[in-house]
Amino acid sequence: MKNFPLSTPARFAAVLFAAVIVLSGAFTGCNRSADAGARDSGASAAPEVPVYAVNTTTAVQGQIRDYLALSGDIVAGSTVDAYSDVAGKVTRLYVSVGSHVTVGDPIAAVDPSKPGMTYVPGITRAPLSGTVVALPAQVGMTISQSVPVARLTGGSALEIRLYVAERFISKMALSLPCEISLDAFPGETFRGSVSEISPVVDPASRTMEVKVNVDNPGSRLKAGMFAKARIITERKDLIVKIPASALVRRFGETMVYTVETDPQDPAFQIARKKAVVPGILVDGVLEIQQGLAPDEEIIVRGQSFLEDGARVNVIDRLAPLSVE
Repeated sequence: MKNFPLSTPARFAAVLFAAVIVLSGAFTGCNRSADAGARDSGASAAPEVPVYAVNTTTAVQGQIRDYLALSGDIVAGSTVDAYSDVAGKVTRLYVSVGSHVTVGDPIAAVDPSKPGMTYVPGITRAPLSGTVVALPAQVGMTISQSVPVARLTGGSALEIRLYVAERFISKMALSLPCEISLDAFPGETFRGSVSEISPVVDPASRTMEVKVNVDNPGSRLKAGMFAKARIITERKDLIVKIPASALVRRFGETMVYTVETDPQDPAFQIARKKAVVPGILVDGVLEIQQGLAPDEEIIVRGQSFLEDGARVNVIDRLAPLSVE
């Protein structure tokens, strides 16, 4: 075969075609190297671990008290009516409402005289020492022996008459302590105790009457005042208590989450699930009977979606509950 010499344009086209082929191979090799590098980089990158923002507080050991909140009027502890020995017209009153009397002091004069017959007026006297709180009889009235002339209270003893619903009767007992508050003395708490429990239940209202003696230092409290009372029905000391918001109920489990240092990376903190046995709940404070120790840091907000071992970031640490 004979070789025919190429013309100059033909030689130029051949050289250009060869150059394009070389460059294409070079770029293809670069792209393959870049893809391989990207795959290698992705394989070595660690997955991101979510971190949950939470608020915490500390479990405390202290006291918890269950109570029954009721309200009622303050009344005189001992009230006695004074009666006349004779029927007739009231001619004189020796006392007024608020007067202090002692046993035997005159209260009223009652004249039993009738037309054509004159008798010596009978004197109604105080049956006990105390204060006159009412005078049903007035001068000029005609009364019988069955009508009270005056009503007296003995000393400064006061009590509150409360009515307990039937479902709470089992919690009542004599001498249970009572905390009393009144609008007349905001911010102050007075003390008392259960002094009497009715032996029967009112079938109409399904309530039982309970009387509470009221301590009255300085005789500041008055009969007729409206009072709010808390009868302490149960008191427990030296128990572990937490805010009720810390408790989580999930899939039949009752638990709280505590905060610990991550053993794999001390720079982080993790949540630990602890199964607990709750006790009584009073005003948002929960007793923990088992599963938690005092001074453990517990999560009170942000724990709804936590799992055991999840990383957490403590945003705020709330003040612990009072020990009382």
